[in-house]
Amino acid sequence: METKNIMIVGVGGQGSLLASKLLGHLLLGQGFDVKVSEVHGMSQRGGSVVTFVRYGEHVASPVIDKGQADAIVSFELLEAARWLEYLKPGGRIVANTQRMDPMPVITGAAEYPQGLTEKMQAAGAAVDPLDCLSLAERAGNVKAVNLVLLGRLSHYFDFPESAWQEAIKACVPAKFLEVNQRAFQLGKNA
Repeated sequence: METKNIMIVGVGGQGSLLASKLLGHLLLGQGFDVKVSEVHGMSQRGGSVVTFVRYGEHVASPVIDKGQADAIVSFELLEAARWLEYLKPGGRIVANTQRMDPMPVITGAAEYPQGLTEKMQAAGAAVDPLDCLSLAERAGNVKAVNLVLLGRLSHYFDFPESAWQEAIKACVPAKFLEVNQRAFQLGKNA
């Protein structure tokens, strides 16, 4: 099997580390060799963060080069656009439509770009935008955006529901399990 590449991108503090851990656990459980990179970026200061998840029969390195990502899971549209050059032609972006202004926008030095979904589609990306924040709120915790995104991502995998649920149980602390399972289902069924 050809190695597949998934990038998880967002802003520090949004839960990308748990998302990559859960995805890695799921893929290992399906019998793949999996490499997950460490989180790169200012993960505790609201800066741009990226994690690479690679899986296949044999994976030598956790690094994804430009033009190699089969999918980008994005916690914020601007982050998806920032990493777009890593997506392979015909690749997919699953993106939260929540807007998180970067420092230049907050200080007034720049404006937040408009029409990001359309621009990424015009560049050849298959974009699946979803208001994950609203669904996480419905699930009971705004911090469950990561599980909403993974629920949406699950549409593009041919893995049984039970495998996703096992990965959630293995990676989410028991006291947050129920809300995260609801968030996953809301994302999956959106």
